[in-house]
Amino acid sequence: MSAIYLRGLLLSLALVSSIGMQNLFVFNNAINQPLKRAWPVTLMVWFADTALTLAGFFGMGAIISAHEMFKLIIMFLGGLLVIWIGFGILRSAASFKLESANTLLPMKKSLINAWVVTWANPQAIIDTSLMFGAMRGSLSNTQVTPFISGVVSATAIWFFGITLILGLLKERLPQRFLMWVNIVSGVVVMFYGVYLLYQVVLMVI
Repeated sequence: MSAIYLRGLLLSLALVSSIGMQNLFVFNNAINQPLKRAWPVTLMVWFADTALTLAGFFGMGAIISAHEMFKLIIMFLGGLLVIWIGFGILRSAASFKLESANTLLPMKKSLINAWVVTWANPQAIIDTSLMFGAMRGSLSNTQVTPFISGVVSATAIWFFGITLILGLLKERLPQRFLMWVNIVSGVVVMFYGVYLLYQVVLMVI
């Protein structure tokens, strides 16, 4: 079973390491907040990602595949929300100051945003659901537990590793560089939201 666990671990690491909304959120969380505040937010990102992975693995992908209108609604609403998130990142970058009390989000809002960047990302919902749903069909019942354990272990290693590394190194990085990380993140996220809305238009016409 160790080979099945390793397969899930390596596959998940390959997927989670790509630049996306979750990683941008985790990067900004580690840069903008002290580690003691960043840890619980990272934990919530991992919970949200694990919940999405499990939902897709155990059947949500089949529901999305069978209902085109449901897919359109997810992408449209998600695209709007993604644009709003990107705008918020840009707005915070305008007044960026490392660990400034003025830029720290309330913990409740940070924890909510951790779920939003996962479950309001329509492409992640669709891709994760379809891919892991298909993988579930290729595994025997005895392989399911070690495989999905490898998947969720990989995301934990990645998210907490990134938070720790950036949390320790940010004091040595110039604040202007960190500010530009926020600006680029905001622009990328907003562009991604516009792209999702464009995809909805193409699907409708």
